[in-house]
Amino acid sequence: MKNIGIIYGGYSSEIVISEKSKDGVLSFIDETKYNRYPIRITKDKWCAIIGDEEIPVDKNDFSFILDEKKVKIDFAYITIHGTPGEDGLLQGYFDMLNIPHSTCSVQAAAITFNKFTCNTYLKGFGVAVADSVLVREGNSYNADDIIEQLGLPCFVKPNAGGSSFGITKVKNIDEITPAIEKAFSESREVIIEQFISGREVTCGVYKTKDNKMTLPITEVVSKNEFFDFEAKYTASKVEEITPAPIDDAVRDRIQSISSLIYDILDCKGIVRIDYIISDNKIFLLEVNTTPGMTTRSLIPQQVEAAGLDIKSVFSEIIDNEL
Repeated sequence: MKNIGIIYGGYSSEIVISEKSKDGVLSFIDETKYNRYPIRITKDKWCAIIGDEEIPVDKNDFSFILDEKKVKIDFAYITIHGTPGEDGLLQGYFDMLNIPHSTCSVQAAAITFNKFTCNTYLKGFGVAVADSVLVREGNSYNADDIIEQLGLPCFVKPNAGGSSFGITKVKNIDEITPAIEKAFSESREVIIEQFISGREVTCGVYKTKDNKMTLPITEVVSKNEFFDFEAKYTASKVEEITPAPIDDAVRDRIQSISSLIYDILDCKGIVRIDYIISDNKIFLLEVNTTPGMTTRSLIPQQVEAAGLDIKSVFSEIIDNEL
């Protein structure tokens, strides 16, 4: 059987979510078809987790020794949210070792991980996005100019990051600077976005040589002021409705846009794309190339709503690369 490495951990605050996604991915990969090895990557060490044992990984070929035999990974399923699993670093490493993996290319990962770059790029293809301003660490900015351009309220976010860490909904100008400093704790760049009132929805897509699947859309209704970290990971704080109760024409349009974005960016594996629907206009929020894979994450919900078996979906994605 082929050896599948489930790569989790990471170098950012999102490590806590990656730990949970690892458990989900482990349950989604068919143990009758593949050998499954959780491999945790942190700044301190890379190691395979076998029971309670931590076995060091040889970074020269991404192998480890188990029962006096070398185990080489045939396929890497990356479920690190944030650096180095979502920004292209691991993708480049695995490409250099000629190890197939579950996510997109270095270029696509680098583009999508940078919200400002990705949204500006896709805007050139006619995708509607919120107006935004980028602030880099160490550069000066004028809060009055930002508010004049974007209005209030607005969102201040780390430009490279996810899981709603470091996000603030700013309602008055005095909150701008503290919000930017908070976002800088997660990223060296901060994106400040125009607030768009509407319904938040998300759509999963995956494509293989034999199949092109745009999954049912989920509407996310947060009981908090916005879909923050608490709402994302506390069941009582959010209602997730799949399939979303939206008009068929809007549904078809979102699925079409999602499929197009997937192709424009040259994505691979399972991608989730988030939107706001405002006055029947569809605004892109962000593209997630390593979406959450906890058992209560949105992609597993959408796979189930599509009438698909998630183990079969994962096998299809793995076999497509192998």
